[in-house]
Amino acid sequence: MTTFKLVLEYDGTQYAGWQRQPNVPTIQATVEDALAAIAQTRLTLVGAGRTDAGVHALGQVASFRTERGLSQREWLRALNAHLPADISALSVEAVPDTFHARYSAKGKLYEYHLMNRSERAPLLRARSWMLYKPLDYAAMAEAAATLTGTHDFSSFETAPTDNENPQCSLQQADLRRHGDLIILSFYADRFLKQMVRAMVGTLVEVGQGKRGSADMRDVLGAHARAAAGRTAPAHGLYLVRVDYGDTTIPHPT
Repeated sequence: MTTFKLVLEYDGTQYAGWQRQPNVPTIQATVEDALAAIAQTRLTLVGAGRTDAGVHALGQVASFRTERGLSQREWLRALNAHLPADISALSVEAVPDTFHARYSAKGKLYEYHLMNRSERAPLLRARSWMLYKPLDYAAMAEAAATLTGTHDFSSFETAPTDNENPQCSLQQADLRRHGDLIILSFYADRFLKQMVRAMVGTLVEVGQGKRGSADMRDVLGAHARAAAGRTAPAHGLYLVRVDYGDTTIPHPT
């Protein structure tokens, strides 16, 4: 048996999230079907994280084990021949059997895209959250900075969940602007259920003047989901990268 690490890029618009579910299309099921067609047997794909319905990925990581004797390049070419146009295998790499896409991960980078202008942006309607009234960018950046550090992030965790550890080390929470597009970046050792979307929804309320930037400390300290803002729509969220081993915190340009 050989263990392979697979890096995937996908547009999550047409999928009910990562995890296989009955009677709906999912990323895991679609990739597992492609693997089965190649290996001529069912293979189990383990993902680094369960992205929600509509969430996109630039660097989702998964792992699988197989006895099929194909090279890394042969697996890559075969997978992309069987996958639909909205899912792409970027790399396939043979790794030690101790590798686990989820439990071996040391950090993840997510981005959330906000389109902030008075007119619609048709080409980005499924890839960003459209907000038509001006946002206070400086206040949002100040509020985001207060989230960094090791904290109990219960206020940003959506129920129900079987997670028993609400503590995460958020090493990066910042904003950058490209014209009308505001990109929020979050890097942490782990994330709770819908944590990024809840943080974004709360930061947007700061940008709208519904909360002060200093209020984020109180939200964190409340340890209650009701203290934070709405959950931002899924289609603005991107899983950019999953890190394994020692890495430096990325600062996108």
